[in-house]
Amino acid sequence: MFNEKDQLAVDTLRALSIDTIEKANSGHPGLPMGAAPMAYTLWTRHLNFNPQSKDYFNRDRFVLSAGHGSALLYSLLHVSGSLELEELKQFRQWGSKTPGHPEYRHTDGVEVTTGPLGQGFAMSVGLALAEDHLAGKFNKEGYNVVDHYTYVLASDGDLMEGISHEAASFAGHNKLSKLVVLYDSNDISLDGELNKAFSENTKARFEAYGWNYLLVKDGNDLEEIDKAITTAKSQEGPTIIEVKTTIGFGSPNKAGTNGVHGAPLGEVERKLTFENYGLDPEKRFNVSEEVYEIFQNTMLKRANEDESQRNSLLEKYAETYPELAEEFKLAISGKLPKNYKDELPRFELGHNGASRADSGTVIQAISKTVPSFFGGSADLAGSNKSNVNDATDYSSETPEGKNVWFGVREFAMGAAVNGMAAHGGLHPYGATFFVFSDYLKPALRLSSIMGLNATFIFTHDSIAVGEDGPTHEPIEQLAGLRAIPNMNVIRPADGNETRVAWEVALESESTPTSLVLTRQNLPVLDVPEDVVEEGVRKGAYTVYGPEETPEFLLLASGSEVSLAVEAAKDL
Repeated sequence: MFNEKDQLAVDTLRALSIDTIEKANSGHPGLPMGAAPMAYTLWTRHLNFNPQSKDYFNRDRFVLSAGHGSALLYSLLHVSGSLELEELKQFRQWGSKTPGHPEYRHTDGVEVTTGPLGQGFAMSVGLALAEDHLAGKFNKEGYNVVDHYTYVLASDGDLMEGISHEAASFAGHNKLSKLVVLYDSNDISLDGELNKAFSENTKARFEAYGWNYLLVKDGNDLEEIDKAITTAKSQEGPTIIEVKTTIGFGSPNKAGTNGVHGAPLGEVERKLTFENYGLDPEKRFNVSEEVYEIFQNTMLKRANEDESQRNSLLEKYAETYPELAEEFKLAISGKLPKNYKDELPRFELGHNGASRADSGTVIQAISKTVPSFFGGSADLAGSNKSNVNDATDYSSETPEGKNVWFGVREFAMGAAVNGMAAHGGLHPYGATFFVFSDYLKPALRLSSIMGLNATFIFTHDSIAVGEDGPTHEPIEQLAGLRAIPNMNVIRPADGNETRVAWEVALESESTPTSLVLTRQNLPVLDVPEDVVEEGVRKGAYTVYGPEETPEFLLLASGSEVSLAVEAAKDL
């Protein structure tokens, strides 16, 4: 049962969010004020997360897909012991732990970077996919070593974005039961009333995807929110809980309007709102000991107990399944096996193959030595050469399978790969035609911002793609990818460069990699192996030329390198 102390805690979260935004004179108070009850209920009654043990692998993942509501997340992280109060006072300031939108690897407790609406929702599908696959692979009867939920707080804007449709369709098809979305349904968008732009039947939409749908009519009813989350956790398939809220709840003049969406309340409205909550407006950034104790005695106690029990379970698991336990330990460390290069192919002079096909050969070899290798294609596996030939497909019936059927959902695939990479335990990849990289470019950008170990395979490079014509001929895409900071873009010139490109991709711990591969055949270059190894890792090297100082240089990459060599020989 909830009581007055719980209400005090909810209103404290609202007040902290308001003060955080007022101090910065910038931010979005409406969502934190309306969604605080559902966030409080989730964190104190359900979420398995301990800020003091932030890297605990079996923690639940919480994603604020509506990243503009970051003041609420930072308030939650403060009262649960992860953020100092001083950091809330530095909200949106350079160098603080509280940027305007949550940033992965910048603030402890932030699972993925969010802000561009819809991507947090879709990355959460990747988080849940990773959990499902790893559970299918490692769990044994009596030993659920991987067993956690992914919770999402999403907004109207998230559900309007096209990527939410792709991701929700994929999640429903694959019955991702550990995915629970709390939908802050407040009927207001930045421009005004939601019904001017959005009138979908959320229940019908998500049930059509294969989701469970639950409705909480009063977003301030903690008991009903708690019951809905409990029900969601007992159902097969993903669940969306539509929680009807009032944006800016408690503000006498701005609640229920777009005026509270993206601007501070102002001093006068802040005072009136605090009085509505029964709080002293003279006290800023005020948290009572009672509120800290609630989080200490619920969320933190629960998380500590779970981690202790899980560690004991892992010890017994290691005794019963020693080989699996070692593989699991390596997977969650994020490291590669020492022998991961043992099966990688060397392509001899005279070999003439498309780099997509040579990449496919490399993929078969990687799969034999890197158990954490996991991914698939957006319905182009046969063309991308991205499937593992001797592996089963991933599905709800065979979650241990290695080949993911993402379907024609490029953007959701990109975000899901990011989610899997952020989850840990996997070296994930996704594949499609290079010309379709535009469909997932926002996910590539976020991958680079987060510094993820994610690999994106783009085949059918340049104009030499056959009879499909200009719609399928990537021209400007290469420059677009190269312009993304912290993105490795590698365009191999032959099979051996392709092999080393994959090594770079797998070994990179803080930079995603895009592999740009050909459909047409490329001859193996006459270059020593050590030169190729070093050259690809550096980004450029001399392939052909005189020993003395040359008169001029020919610069090329990918399929043009062999052409440049032939031209150099004629000059």
